[in-house]
Amino acid sequence: MSGTIQERDTDVLVVGGGGSGLATAVQAAQLGARVVLVEKNDELGGTSARAVGSVSASLTDLQRRNGIRDSLDEHFEDMGAFAGENVHRDNLVLRRRYVEHTGETVHWLQSLGIAFFGPMPEPPNRHPRMHNVLPNAGAYIHWLRRAALKLGVEILTSTSATRLIREDGRVAGAECTGPDGTTLHIRCTRGVVLAAGDFSSSVELKREHLGEDKSRVEGINPTSNGDGLRLGIEAGGRLLNADLSLWGPEMRFVAPPKKLLVQRLPPVKPLTAIMQLALRFMPDRLLRPFIMAFATSYLAPTQDLHHEGAILVNQEGERFTDETKQPWLDLPLQRDGVGYIVLDRRVAETFTAWPRFVSTAPGVAYAYMDDYRRNRKDIYHEAATLPELAAKIGVPADRLAASAADAGVLPDGTPRCARGPFVALGSVKSWIVMTDGGLAVDEHLRVLDEADVPVPGLYAAGSNGQGGLLLEGHGNHLGWAFVSGRLAARAAVTDPRPA
Repeated sequence: MSGTIQERDTDVLVVGGGGSGLATAVQAAQLGARVVLVEKNDELGGTSARAVGSVSASLTDLQRRNGIRDSLDEHFEDMGAFAGENVHRDNLVLRRRYVEHTGETVHWLQSLGIAFFGPMPEPPNRHPRMHNVLPNAGAYIHWLRRAALKLGVEILTSTSATRLIREDGRVAGAECTGPDGTTLHIRCTRGVVLAAGDFSSSVELKREHLGEDKSRVEGINPTSNGDGLRLGIEAGGRLLNADLSLWGPEMRFVAPPKKLLVQRLPPVKPLTAIMQLALRFMPDRLLRPFIMAFATSYLAPTQDLHHEGAILVNQEGERFTDETKQPWLDLPLQRDGVGYIVLDRRVAETFTAWPRFVSTAPGVAYAYMDDYRRNRKDIYHEAATLPELAAKIGVPADRLAASAADAGVLPDGTPRCARGPFVALGSVKSWIVMTDGGLAVDEHLRVLDEADVPVPGLYAAGSNGQGGLLLEGHGNHLGWAFVSGRLAARAAVTDPRPA
C-alpha cells in the first residue's frame, strides 16, 4: 500500500539486476553473506541481456585447449592498444585488476553452468581472447539468477532505490520504492554495491557530459538512466570519463519484429553441449545459416557502404546529411529518427564477399548482402527501379529519385545510386550502446570522494564502477561487469568495519 514503510536488514544490498549486479550477489552469497538485490525493471538482465555475449579473457581452459599461449602482461598491453588516442586517460590499476581476474571469472561462470565457444581473435589482441556465450547472452542472466536463488539471495524486481541511507558517516542501506508504492528501508551491515548501469538513456546526463547533439541519440537500453551513478554522486562520489561514449552514437538496423531462433533458445546444458560440438565439427556450409542469426540481428552497418556510394534518406525520401561523416548525429533529427540506406547494383555487388561485409558480430561471423536478403526480409528491400523501391519502403517516389539524381559522384568519378536494381536496407536508427562514465573507485571497487577517500560502505560495479577504465574492444564491458561484480562483493563482505 502506498505510504507504508517496511524495514528489513541484510549484509549486502545490490542495486541493479544486470550482469554485474547478479555477479555481485552470487559472489557475496558464496562468501556467506545475506544478500538483497533490487532491480527497478520487471525482469532481470539489464544491458547484459542485450549483448552479443562475448567476454574477453586470458589464461582460460579454452585457450589452453586450443594451444593458445597467452600472458597477463600481453593482455594488459593489448588493452592499451585498443584505447588509441585516449590511452592516457585509462585507469591502469583497474586494467591490471581486470586482466588478472578474467580467466578465473570465465571459469567461475562455467562452474555456474554457462557454456562458451571460442576463443575467437580480434586484432589488435595478439591472441584469441573472445569467449562467446551459448546459446545467447540470456544464458548469463539465467544461470546467475538460478545460482543467486539457490544461495538464498532475495531478489526484488520492480523495486527502485531512490536514495542511500547514511548512518554515522557510513552508507548503511537504501530507501527503495516497491511495485505497489511501498517504501522499503533496506539496511545492510556490510555495504551497498551500485550496479545499475550507464546513462545512455538519460537525456539530462548526456546533455551535461556528452553535449546537445549526442543527447538526442537514444540509448539501446531505454532504462539505462544513470540511476546508480546519481546515487553515488549524492553520496559524495564523482564521475570519471563521463565525456566519453566509445560505443556510440552509431547507426544500427532496427531489431527483427520477433526474436530470432537463436535468441529464443533455452540455455540448457544438453543444447549448449550440442552447439559446442556443432561449432567445432560441423562444415561451414551447414553451420553458416545458423551463425548468421548473430550477424544480421540489429548490428551496425559498415560505413564502407557509404564510402562506396550508398546514400542515406529519411522517411520523406530525402538526403539530409553527408553520409561519410557523422550521419548518426543528424538521423535523430528526422521524423521518428528513422532512415534507409539506399544503394545501387554496383554497391550491392561489392558487398558479397570478404573483406566487404555489411555487418559483423566480431569473432562470430561476417554478414554480406545475400545474408540480409535471406535472413532479414523485414529490412531488405529490392526493386528494379527507384519508384518501385520507394513504394516498398513507403517514401515519395519523386523525392527518392531526386535524392539519387543529386547524389553526385565518388572521388574517382563513379556515379552514386545510378544503375538498378536498387536495394534499401532499413530502417536504421541511431543508438548509443553504452556510455563510459563511471564512479571513481579504488582497486577494491570502493567509491571514492573528491579527495580520493573511500565513501564508507559504498561500492560500485559494472558501468557504475568503471572508474576511468577504458573498455574498447569487444568482450571487455561484459567481462568487466562480471569481474568487477565479484571484486566488489569480496570487498563488501571482507572489508573491516570502522571502530
